[in-house]
Amino acid sequence: MAATHHDRDGDRPTEAGLESIRDVVPFGKAVRTWFAISLQTFGGPAGQIAVMQRALVEEKRWIGQKRFNHALSYCMLLPGPEAQQLAVYIGWLLNGTRGGLVAGTLFVLPGVLALLALSVMYVGWGDTTLVTGLFAGLAPAVLAIVTQAVLRVGRRSLTHPALIALAVASFAALAVFAVPFPVVIAAAALIGWLLARARPEVFTTASSHGPDNGPPPLVSDDVLHHEPPTWRRALKILLLGVVVWALPVVCVAVFTGTNSVFTTQGLFFSGTALVTFGGAYAVLAYVAQQAVQTYGWLTPGEMVRGLALAETTPGPLIMVVQFVAFLGAYRDPAGLDPWAAAFLGALITTWVTFVPCFLFIFLGAPYVERLRGNHALSAALTGITAAVVGVIANLALYFALHTFFTTTRAVDWGPLHLQLPDLATIRPLAVGIALIAAVLTFRFNWSVLRTLGICAAIGLIAALAGLA
Repeated sequence: MAATHHDRDGDRPTEAGLESIRDVVPFGKAVRTWFAISLQTFGGPAGQIAVMQRALVEEKRWIGQKRFNHALSYCMLLPGPEAQQLAVYIGWLLNGTRGGLVAGTLFVLPGVLALLALSVMYVGWGDTTLVTGLFAGLAPAVLAIVTQAVLRVGRRSLTHPALIALAVASFAALAVFAVPFPVVIAAAALIGWLLARARPEVFTTASSHGPDNGPPPLVSDDVLHHEPPTWRRALKILLLGVVVWALPVVCVAVFTGTNSVFTTQGLFFSGTALVTFGGAYAVLAYVAQQAVQTYGWLTPGEMVRGLALAETTPGPLIMVVQFVAFLGAYRDPAGLDPWAAAFLGALITTWVTFVPCFLFIFLGAPYVERLRGNHALSAALTGITAAVVGVIANLALYFALHTFFTTTRAVDWGPLHLQLPDLATIRPLAVGIALIAAVLTFRFNWSVLRTLGICAAIGLIAALAGLA
């Protein structure tokens, strides 16, 4: 008989035999939870992973740490925003296809709306000081949340000195030697596989959840998802996904011409969605070069301001492409009203950027689930999981440098490639808010939303006082 676990908030019991049910948690409750998570997704992928780790693994106990790590490792292998893909994966585990669709959509929706509003303000009035001041309080607060995530994920995932060493090496490779992200992930997978052959006891230790005194999670590590992989299912999802992905671009090509800004943006950002390995930072330099120099959609200074706006709004950083498309379509409306053109360009770009994320997860997740028992693959993914701790730490460092200092400079010493801050450009307000957030998070164990709310209020007051 399948074991029975009860929802941590007192709802109906759910069977551990996931093959026999569709919803591990009530769908309405899952929707409310994903909406709450979507309002906290500041700070790039590090902050977003931190929020999901805290809400889903530690507080609600909906998914086990090892299962969370396994899903995250797979998402790290894919192009596109890994945090959003992780939300789709976990949503699919909890509530099937509709759960993945809701989780992934809600994950990006607040960011879409916020950046659209900021784009309107930028084009219409050219002054986003008040809103930027509000978000100025959020960026430093996210650092405390990310730091907590690095410590918690590391404590639960790095259960052997060899895995700790791999995490440290991954951090150094990215932060000190500027090794490309795909190379780090591939090397971590290879090292994990080799370790499993040479030192299998590493993975015997790593198979546990680490220090954890809480009740068992609803989605544990020893049950299968109810949806088995089949070629028929994969072909159906692939065909439907490609049609849904391409349909808006085909429509604007038919109605506005193949050379219109909408068609150009749709095709260009469809291409970038397939090559964003390593997160947004890895591809934004190319996007900036093409958008500014080749297409002339915006100026270099506007690209920087768009990136700053994207960093201080919820959702993946790649959302900056929406700002790029908004300005480009507004200035070249192809016979439409400029405002209508701007919204159309922004929404098409958002669509072609994020639809592939759903496609990758719905196609691959059932196979990844069935391969969890494959020791070679599990060892490789465990290596990636260790590297991910270093990746999150590196993202936190990058975010801290650009939050605490106005300018940074690249320094090359032989094989070393460092990003150092200009100490004269330190932002005392950001440092102060980060310290307050750290006290609230670590000393008083405040919730993420409560901490973000207090820090946002401080940033707003500082902006009104002319200090931000």
